Amino acid sequence: MTEPGDIPASPGEQPALLEAVRALLVPLAQLAVARGLSYAAVDEMVRAAFVAAAHAAHPTLPEHRRVSRVSAATGINRREVTRLVAAQQRATPRVRSYPSEVFAHWISDPLYRDGQGRPLRLPRLGPAPSFESLAQAVTRDMHPRSLLEEMRRLGYAHHDEDDDHVALQIESAVPRGDRARMDQFLGANVGDHLSAAVANVLGDGRQHFEQALFADGLSEQSLQALRPVIAEQWRALTDVLVPMLERLIDTDAKAGVAQEQRVRIGLFSYQAPVDAAPATAPTQDQQPAAAPRRRRDGGKT
Repeated sequence: MTEPGDIPASPGEQPALLEAVRALLVPLAQLAVARGLSYAAVDEMVRAAFVAAAHAAHPTLPEHRRVSRVSAATGINRREVTRLVAAQQRATPRVRSYPSEVFAHWISDPLYRDGQGRPLRLPRLGPAPSFESLAQAVTRDMHPRSLLEEMRRLGYAHHDEDDDHVALQIESAVPRGDRARMDQFLGANVGDHLSAAVANVLGDGRQHFEQALFADGLSEQSLQALRPVIAEQWRALTDVLVPMLERLIDTDAKAGVAQEQRVRIGLFSYQAPVDAAPATAPTQDQQPAAAPRRRRDGGKT
């Protein structure tokens, strides 16, 4: 019986698939080399990822047959498969990032913004709008004072002790002062994006919303004009989605329904010289009618 994951790429698909994998591995290798991560460490994670994927592809197999099937699917020997499966079962669970949640609430909730939509400078204590009420709107598991100290450490917020007010210091939740947290953001954001794209490729293309606009033939001056527009579009998106997500979470909690689902919604931009573009060309149905130097198109995985 054929199960999910048993259908290999056809000979004609192999070159395109290998090129796609190469395009994914090159930036990963750049990150590893730049940060001193050895090949051996990455190789261990790659092996574990292959085993986890093959394990998930055969959920109906009895346990005594699954190791053999995973070994055959990945080319990794049975003893190594058993070791990697045991290691995965000891994996660290996902934890919430309360500072990021407070940041998102602060920049999106009208109660904590001024007439121009900018985050208010808040008194540390007192009724809403205050930092205390803001923190408690996100979680009761962490004291507002402790949450403020963590946000100060990460560079999110500044506490003026003279008048006991708190203000945001950054426009986006990227903790520049915490390299470990930045790495977590990288893995979570890019990992979910890649998971969405792969699920669409392996499915019917409608599992997840995953689209992009791309264009070449631009000057550096054009990119400078584009960047603030992209940032403004992201602010508009968060203004709508963050309050909606919070309402949905509260509604589900009050209804007592299972809250086992999560969502990540992102927007990214990337620019590079035209001759540094990935070698993979757009598929035929993505090719625009305009001249290549004026390409403006959308691609959906």
